[in-house]
Amino acid sequence: MGFPPDAMLLEGYADAVSQLTAEGNSVAVVVGGGTVSRKYIDSARRLGLSSYQQDTIAIHASRLNARLMAMKLGGVSSIPTSIEGLLQRLARNRVAVMGGLRPGITTDTVAALLAASWRADLLIKGSDQEGIYTSDPRINKRAKKLDKISHDELSEIIGGSHKPGIHSIIDPIAVERLLESRVKLIVLNGFEPKNVLKAARGTKIGTLVS
Repeated sequence: MGFPPDAMLLEGYADAVSQLTAEGNSVAVVVGGGTVSRKYIDSARRLGLSSYQQDTIAIHASRLNARLMAMKLGGVSSIPTSIEGLLQRLARNRVAVMGGLRPGITTDTVAALLAASWRADLLIKGSDQEGIYTSDPRINKRAKKLDKISHDELSEIIGGSHKPGIHSIIDPIAVERLLESRVKLIVLNGFEPKNVLKAARGTKIGTLVS
């Protein structure tokens, strides 16, 4: 998300979630901190704060974004701060929103952990790209978008480790968790909320990891 979060984008996502729940789906939404988190991380780094402290401030930014989304979806002013709390709210409401969980992991990993605990049918990752490419398309103009890959191939393409403010299409630690759980993943352009509806309804879009 940008800074401040784009109201029309949030409205589009709220509408998409409402449509999916009306169709009988249960939906968990994990909201990242986006630009606002990275700005806080940069300030914390300049202040000489530790990686743990940088992550902590970024988590609070993501939770602020999550609270905004939760309010739009149902007027709920509080958000869960644990996987267990979110699962309990899902059981009651069929929709729940959360942000960051703890220092050392991004919201990508939160989503992967949640999907595994929940035994989710599908995890959808909204990105600033159309899907997963053979290499970074912002650097390599010849990079090709991959329509479908396995979890093992995903691990080969995206490696590395966590660091505050990491800007990878999927956090490497999240990839490790997905490699363990084998939850089906679709990575797509997140700037168009209707893409989430297409993915959830089985339309071919983005990159499928299965």
